[in-house]
Amino acid sequence: MLPEPVAALAAELAALPGAVAVVLGGSRADGTHRADSDWDLGLFYRASERRFDTTAVRDLGHAGYVSRLGEWGPIVHGGAWLTVDGVAVDVLFRDLDLVEGWIADAREGRFAVLTQNGYVVGAPTYLPVGELATCRPVAGAALPRPGFPDALAAAAPGRWEGRASVSLMFAGTHARARDAACCAGMLVDATLSAAHARLCARGEWARNEKRLVHRAGLDGVQPLLARVGATDELAATVDAVADALGVAPLSAR
Repeated sequence: MLPEPVAALAAELAALPGAVAVVLGGSRADGTHRADSDWDLGLFYRASERRFDTTAVRDLGHAGYVSRLGEWGPIVHGGAWLTVDGVAVDVLFRDLDLVEGWIADAREGRFAVLTQNGYVVGAPTYLPVGELATCRPVAGAALPRPGFPDALAAAAPGRWEGRASVSLMFAGTHARARDAACCAGMLVDATLSAAHARLCARGEWARNEKRLVHRAGLDGVQPLLARVGATDELAATVDAVADALGVAPLSAR
């Protein structure tokens, strides 16, 4: 059951010109939320119809910020941070034309990893597919409810593990150069890539990077990343992270 302010906002959003559907997403949809968690609403539209305008969301008059389409990146490409009668609600804009294309790609085991604000390793194009699979419809037309494709479960783990291996190789290079910042960055990249690989191998959707490491069962890496060590300890940290991930650094020669 949605709180009255959230339900009222969902109805307002669903009635906007060009809106196709509104869904409840995130932790509130799957029951993993905390008491202080925001409410996440996804507003689906079709860019091909050219009817949805974000100014219509702004004109609803709720306190907060409303972005332009494309302002936030290629995957999370826009949305709003609103407060409605004291309740924090995040609205994410989703182009159903794009998402349907990413569903088709995922069914064939294809995906791209795109640079996205707020993401460390980037956002794979199957993330919005996972959102559709795990959301709760609230208003509007019926939307696709994709299962995790066998082709994606077969293709994605090796690709992510390969990236983790390369990142560990470069982490070692930076360790030998006594560059703590770049070494730490490569270790984080390797860890998140390994986490993506594990979830894909299990056929589990990732929607973002939040708690990705925990969901993948890689909590043992967290203390190592919390303190990568002094410059003369970096190489040992790289070895320890590689062992914890179960991924060997790529050997270039």
